[in-house]
Amino acid sequence: MMKLRRFSLRRFSVFTLTVSYVAMSIAILAIFAIPLSYAWEQTIEKGGMELLEEDTQRLVATFNEQGAKELADTIDKRVGTQLYGEKILLLTDASYTRLDGNLPGWPRDLPRTGGTYKIALHLNNVLVRAVLIHTVLPGGYHLVVGRDVSRYNSLKSYFFYGLTVAAAIVLLVGVLGGLLIRRVLLLKVSSMRQTALAIVEGDLSHRLPTQGDDDELDLMAQTVNRMLDQIEHLIHGVRNVSNAIAHDLRTPLTELRFRLEEISVGRPPLDTTFAEIDSAVADVDRVIQIFNALLRLAEIDTGARRSGFVSVDVSTVANDIVEFYQPVAELKGINLHFQSEGKMVLAGDPFLLAQAVGNLIDNALKYAQENGSIRVEVMRGSGGAIDLIVADDGPGIPDEEKPKVSKRFYRGDASRGTPGVGLGLSLVNAVAELHGGALILGDNFPGLRATLRLFPTAGKK
Repeated sequence: MMKLRRFSLRRFSVFTLTVSYVAMSIAILAIFAIPLSYAWEQTIEKGGMELLEEDTQRLVATFNEQGAKELADTIDKRVGTQLYGEKILLLTDASYTRLDGNLPGWPRDLPRTGGTYKIALHLNNVLVRAVLIHTVLPGGYHLVVGRDVSRYNSLKSYFFYGLTVAAAIVLLVGVLGGLLIRRVLLLKVSSMRQTALAIVEGDLSHRLPTQGDDDELDLMAQTVNRMLDQIEHLIHGVRNVSNAIAHDLRTPLTELRFRLEEISVGRPPLDTTFAEIDSAVADVDRVIQIFNALLRLAEIDTGARRSGFVSVDVSTVANDIVEFYQPVAELKGINLHFQSEGKMVLAGDPFLLAQAVGNLIDNALKYAQENGSIRVEVMRGSGGAIDLIVADDGPGIPDEEKPKVSKRFYRGDASRGTPGVGLGLSLVNAVAELHGGALILGDNFPGLRATLRLFPTAGKK
């Protein structure tokens, strides 16, 4: 017995899907962070610099209009009323001696030339990262206006901490979700594997379990079950056909051997010998007839004939076959009547359709009453189907035998004394299925009403 290989997470497709989902989600978070970072640079930092420049221009205007003493007083008031660390202000004379501001002296790392600089300095004994605008005023005075940019570091940290936590949550949810999905899928796949292994072992009655949820796996299981139904049907058909062939061929072959042995041993007169040879030829013809019918059925079962479908008028085909059998019907005193609702076109195989109609009419001629009647009709059926009906007034078929007569080599009680091998209705049913339809057997009160139901769109699939 085959051993089930243990599933590996690395081999299972859910692992790939989970990794792809997590990677995509983290990438989306990263892409989301890029414009936010850009917005931070443009809005917070650039906006802060613009405020610093505007503040510097106002202080320079105060100096130009009212002098250094008034500027020192303004800075002193600003330092006394502002929040802690809100602005960095410093006014010095030409020798860089502090006149006013919240810096104890000239920053060591600040260049003596005017401009905008980012340096580290101590503010109230705390080391901070600052942006400073150094302006050289008339008379050698120096004005420094700045702000502590490290105040926003915590906000940046919170933002990136949030992104990190979000990425961790996405990773955790993705992994847990992937494991959960993997578990559910493995349960279903394992059940399918067990069923498949049972089928491989030869038990064709097993079917894949379905939940009726119409999800993807359930739909696949339903499709596979339909395929298994067809495979089981075909295998049983092959077995039945093999048994039937062995049974039906044994009789004519036994008779053939008996006749030839009788001729060989008895050495009968020439007339008797030729008569036995004619009977032997008839037995061989019967065997050939069986093989030809089986070959046609096999060709139909494979669907190979569908590739050669052409546009066919069913009414024309039926009318031609009725005309072909008309002389036979007249010899038997049977009224063979044809009626059609008009042109009925479909995509199909004209030769097989003609053979199917011929088989139905041939069966009707065998069982119709003496001086009886056979009616052949072509009409539009339900659902856009084309119904080809052959109705006779013979003994009909009992209800319990109707599902069986279309099986290969089946011969009912009424057909025991008539020539045939039990493949006629099987061929008709196969032709109907090839054209997407079915053979429907009903009562004609009295007689049999056989309906060959065809669908115009069957050959276009």
